[in-house]
Amino acid sequence: MVVGLLALVSLALLSVYFRESDDGALHGAQDAGATAVRPFQVGAERVARPFRDLYGWFDGLLNAKAENEELRRRLEEAERLAIERQTAAQENLDLREALGFQDLPGLRDFRPVNTRVVGAQSPLFSRRLVIAAGSDAGITRHAPVLAAGTLVGAVTEVTDDTALVTLLTDEASAVAARTIRGNALGLLQSGEGGSLVLANVTKDKDVSVGDLVATSGSRSEQLPSLFPRGIPIGLVTSVSQSDTEPFKQVQVQATADLSNLDVVTVLVR
Repeated sequence: MVVGLLALVSLALLSVYFRESDDGALHGAQDAGATAVRPFQVGAERVARPFRDLYGWFDGLLNAKAENEELRRRLEEAERLAIERQTAAQENLDLREALGFQDLPGLRDFRPVNTRVVGAQSPLFSRRLVIAAGSDAGITRHAPVLAAGTLVGAVTEVTDDTALVTLLTDEASAVAARTIRGNALGLLQSGEGGSLVLANVTKDKDVSVGDLVATSGSRSEQLPSLFPRGIPIGLVTSVSQSDTEPFKQVQVQATADLSNLDVVTVLVR
């Protein structure tokens, strides 16, 4: 009965409150009550603030400790992988030396010539660039051109102090390449809309999205290459195949932004 009476009184007060003007008795009582309670609210806020700040500090400290442990774990894992890779690389060199292994030209057989891009021969598509270094710097035709350590094209014409670079997205460009993980060989060519395609990859090869594509360094008649082995090019973005086609359809995204090149590196023997 008490709850019911209180509910009726509350409904009645609410009805009167919303119907009366802002100068009504209930509005005045509300303002007076809020004014009377305000000091207690301020005091309670000031009392509770140190405890709330202390809780936030402990909570942040616990989160920081958890993040620190996770970062420490990742660092230890990265160090372990780095040691394993260095060990494997050294073992590889030792075995090559012991076997007298004759390898294809590698990056160690070239020296870099760093230069600036001075213009684009085709501004609309930006598939050919002019660089500020030529034969005087030792640059020759077919020399590989890199940006940020990844292949972007090759030198196709040379003067004494300039050179013309044809980018990978040019229709005339073709580079023998392979996937690092599955060693799937193919011919990197220009695709539709300035994309890149790794063509002639047989269906038996294991290729997945995210695989790194690099130069193969092959000198075979089927996949000739004038570039040293192992220059990164880009990542596989799409893989598909059909029953009627003999090869996979592999799309590749270049790591470097081929439409915004300012400084490049030419590899010279």
